[in-house]
Amino acid sequence: MPEKFAAIYARQSLDKKDSLSIEGQIELCKVEVQGEFRVFEDRGFSGKNTRRPAFVQLLNEIEAGNVTRLVCYRLDRISRSILDFGAIWETLSRNDVEFVSVNEKFDTSTPVGRAMLYIIMVFAQLERETIAERVKDNYYQRVRKGAFPGGPAPYGMRIADKRSNGVCTLEPTEEIKVVKRIFELYAVDGMSLGKVAKRLSEEGIPAAKRATWDTISVYRVLRNPVYVKANADIYFYYKSKGLIVYNQPEEFTGEYAGLIVGKRLSNERKYTNMSEHLFSIASHPGIVDSDLFLICQYRLDDNKQIKNTGSGKYSWLSGLLHCSECGYSLKVMNDHYSGRLKLYCSGRTNFHACDLKHTEKVEDIEAYVEQDIMRYMKDTLENGVKQENINAEQNALKASLYQIEDKINNLVKAMAEGVEDTYQLQQVVRRTIGRWVNNNYRRRPMILPIVVAT
Repeated sequence: MPEKFAAIYARQSLDKKDSLSIEGQIELCKVEVQGEFRVFEDRGFSGKNTRRPAFVQLLNEIEAGNVTRLVCYRLDRISRSILDFGAIWETLSRNDVEFVSVNEKFDTSTPVGRAMLYIIMVFAQLERETIAERVKDNYYQRVRKGAFPGGPAPYGMRIADKRSNGVCTLEPTEEIKVVKRIFELYAVDGMSLGKVAKRLSEEGIPAAKRATWDTISVYRVLRNPVYVKANADIYFYYKSKGLIVYNQPEEFTGEYAGLIVGKRLSNERKYTNMSEHLFSIASHPGIVDSDLFLICQYRLDDNKQIKNTGSGKYSWLSGLLHCSECGYSLKVMNDHYSGRLKLYCSGRTNFHACDLKHTEKVEDIEAYVEQDIMRYMKDTLENGVKQENINAEQNALKASLYQIEDKINNLVKAMAEGVEDTYQLQQVVRRTIGRWVNNNYRRRPMILPIVVAT
């Protein structure tokens, strides 16, 4: 085992008349050394970083446990960066190495010397946090301008070569067709996340960075606002989720997509808890209609994915059927004896709240609903131009409504700050909020439940 020694470190970037030479530094440091020592010197190297040959060799000796004490003429001989010195001190402390600075007159073997190091460590931590805050502020500022914040582009998108209004933006790839299909399979066809993933994998469509799809990858596509045409409905949805919406309601025109950024725990799904996240309108056009996007969001919020039980086959109406007697949902189950799909009332089987036994054929209900949907789609296509104008007018009215809501909230806050006895004000606010929720926030389902009667 090699014998341990004290280390003297000396550095001089340029030979100047008013700068102490390396030889002079070493002579002053020898006073603080007893017994065996080795000298590590870097000539012509700056202290702005730690990538210096002799210093790297010194750190290797420290990590190997061969150094008992490190002596230098001045702190800036080690590093001019408090942040770098903080990291170096952690290395010294971890390996039980004492540190002595001749010029600053402190020695970590004494209480005063250790106190001085702790003060330096506080400033090092402050520098770390300041740098992190600057990076974070710059990151959020890019997002507020509609720029893609960085990292890999979402599935179906790529980072555009040309910038939009001077900011980094996205553009669709051929895979955007798969993105549209995922939304349609989940919202229109009523598939579960697992079934959507299975369908795509069976068709040989690769996911991002892997050959097959799973529920998580499908979930992330459905939750990402980078695809949606952000209109006033999107503003309302994310505002109600507690997000900080940077743009004003009138900016949600339905032309551009959205971006969400925010801190999340390592064990959380990306979009599980979005409160305190920031939503901003992106600089690239949206791809998915807001109605289709919101159908998926409400369904994901309710977590009503259909579970597989055995090898049963489920109807595309699963989750939409309700009993006319008790109002509970009807389950579409496979009868293993007859091989037919049957309806089971959850109010009867789970809660014993219904006596009605359903004998309707699932195939007949599907045919009836399919005809109704086709008729509705035909009428919608025939009135497409008229409906487009109506939608634009409705979107403008919704944007105006949300602006009024924000003004009311700001007014209530201002009133609360100027009132000493807040009890009466609280009662008024509660009644106002109650009326507001009843009149404006009670959302109708995007697809109305079908009531089955015998």
